[in-house]
Amino acid sequence: MKILLDAMGGDNAPNAVLQGAAQAAQEFGQGMTIALLGPAETLKKAAAELSIDLAPFELIDCPEVITMEDDPVKAARQKKDSSMIRGLTMLKNGEADAFVSAGSTGALHVATSLIVRTLKGIKRPALAAQIPTLKQPFLLLDCGANAECRADMINTFGTMGSVYAQQIMGRAVPAVALVNNGAEDHKGTPLYREAHERLKTNPSIHFAGNIEPRDLLKGDADVVVCDGFVGNVILKLTEGVAGALLSMLKPVFLKNIATKLAYLTVKGGFKDLKKMMDSEEVGGAPLLGAAKPVIKAHGSSKAKGIKNAIRQARLCVENDLCGTMQKALDETLAAAAAAETAAAEGN
Repeated sequence: MKILLDAMGGDNAPNAVLQGAAQAAQEFGQGMTIALLGPAETLKKAAAELSIDLAPFELIDCPEVITMEDDPVKAARQKKDSSMIRGLTMLKNGEADAFVSAGSTGALHVATSLIVRTLKGIKRPALAAQIPTLKQPFLLLDCGANAECRADMINTFGTMGSVYAQQIMGRAVPAVALVNNGAEDHKGTPLYREAHERLKTNPSIHFAGNIEPRDLLKGDADVVVCDGFVGNVILKLTEGVAGALLSMLKPVFLKNIATKLAYLTVKGGFKDLKKMMDSEEVGGAPLLGAAKPVIKAHGSSKAKGIKNAIRQARLCVENDLCGTMQKALDETLAAAAAAETAAAEGN
């Protein structure tokens, strides 16, 4: 198995990427080759300063770099020798099994769609993120790749999310829910009402109905679907609330001697809470619907986040995520086509 790693992607590249790759190689690298893509001399210099041995890795020289300021479409079409575009091209050509990057989300989404392409029935990949809850994390998609969606797209999000929850998150029968402004079937805009009807008749999923935003963090759903605009708002709000909550707790415990002593009794639980809310524990968000595994690590990822993004990519390959997902999508699309035909005949 070969995992391609964009060594120049993210706010902390290349140092954090190299450190994460080294940790991944040491912890679960058996039977796996990690290829580092980026300007060779830059990577060699950084590795030397960090005392990282590059011998276990394949080094692929890519002199160009895609920055956060680059226009995604222009970058995808013009920067052919960048680590991101070279990596996705190699993935498309069967020279590797998965690609990981903490670089520009826009560029990665565009380039994946143009180069790696998508599974049959998927126009554009969806970005999926795991959100911590009172029980266990749920998978949210789309959380930013497609701001505007059609009902059929949200329906396929349900299928793809369900497969991912089964294959990677270990949920036997994932409960799929649709974000809405009410739990009743008739709630929402025309888009969401149509999406609800499609999800309700989707044979590839266990549809649990609508879910209101206030109930998301109860953890009753395994997969939550919506358009990318709503999903991105939910993602950023939960990240902000988590950070604010932890910040508010600190002065409470430092208020006086009694509160400091109280902190000592809950210190272990407090650390568990911080770990549960740490996005680096998951590592990244997969671009579901891509023809091959592509993992988007957080732009601010440190070494642990990169390591876990590589772990996630490995799991996707080991479980043949894309192959399993295509079979489920075929069933979803066939059912949708049959329903449309029956409706047309009924009219």
